Amino acid sequence: MPIFPSFSYSSGIFSPLLTEARELELGELWPQLIKLYQPLEVEQILLPDNANCLAVQAYLHMCNLNYQVEPRKNAEYMSPSGKVPFIQCGGTVISEFDNIVSFINNKGITLTNDLTPEEKIDMRAYISLINNGLANAEQYICWVDPVTLDTVTKPRHGNVYAWPLNHILNWQKHRQVIKKLKVLGLYSKGINDIYHDVKMCCTALSERLDGKPYFYGNKGPTELDALVFGHLFTIITTPLPANKLAEIVRSFPDLVDLCKRIDQSFFTSLRSIGSINYDKLFSTINHDDSNNLNDDSDDNEDKLNSEKKNNYLFFPMILKKTI
Repeated sequence: MPIFPSFSYSSGIFSPLLTEARELELGELWPQLIKLYQPLEVEQILLPDNANCLAVQAYLHMCNLNYQVEPRKNAEYMSPSGKVPFIQCGGTVISEFDNIVSFINNKGITLTNDLTPEEKIDMRAYISLINNGLANAEQYICWVDPVTLDTVTKPRHGNVYAWPLNHILNWQKHRQVIKKLKVLGLYSKGINDIYHDVKMCCTALSERLDGKPYFYGNKGPTELDALVFGHLFTIITTPLPANKLAEIVRSFPDLVDLCKRIDQSFFTSLRSIGSINYDKLFSTINHDDSNNLNDDSDDNEDKLNSEKKNNYLFFPMILKKTI
């Protein structure tokens, strides 16, 4: 009969690891630096993943937590849930926005202390609206719309892998997303129906914001603000063959102002791409001074449109992280 050695806490063999794990679980230890894993920004990341990664970054900034972005071409396959982003906090790995927020809340850091129970329920409803409205629309645009699929999604998603793996992974991911959209009843919808859903989602968010600096006013930003920022900012700043999504968002000036406010408060942004005016990306489509633009601005706008048309495969996030 084999004899197995017995271990105890007093043996000291596992005590350092056990101590760290127990302290993390009890919220008594917080690593100085969180590692955030995501796909490569310039040549690989797609609109839906970009939105989720930026939402988590915004939330970490709002919580005043230090983090370091760790770009990986296989980040999706490293993630415990198969979705990005995911964070490594000490010996713990957590993926997806909601799970990351819950993990941080369990460590005693929260942005909702001042919210009433009713407001917290209300916030969860709007988060669900974004996850079921904007997020699924982004997946549809990237993986169902044929022009975007062929000119942006497939080249970028498979860009970092050699042939034939790039085609295999594209096929695998496409099949996975289509299966999900069919279950949700979205695959059979037309592109105009998706645009309508996005507009209704933005309308609901705009009505909830109601001119306040954040969704819950002077109580400060919450995870809802971070999630809305992640999706809307990414939609505005991501070049696609059709700009309809960005046009819809820009038709809600208060939501655009929210994106600006969070960007300027929590991020240090690069305000230009070469000589292109970065602020043009945020201009709302119902402005009144369009006839007063000078010739230089018109040239910049033409250059921006030209750059976007020719640069679907290499568009970095227009953010400079301050870690």
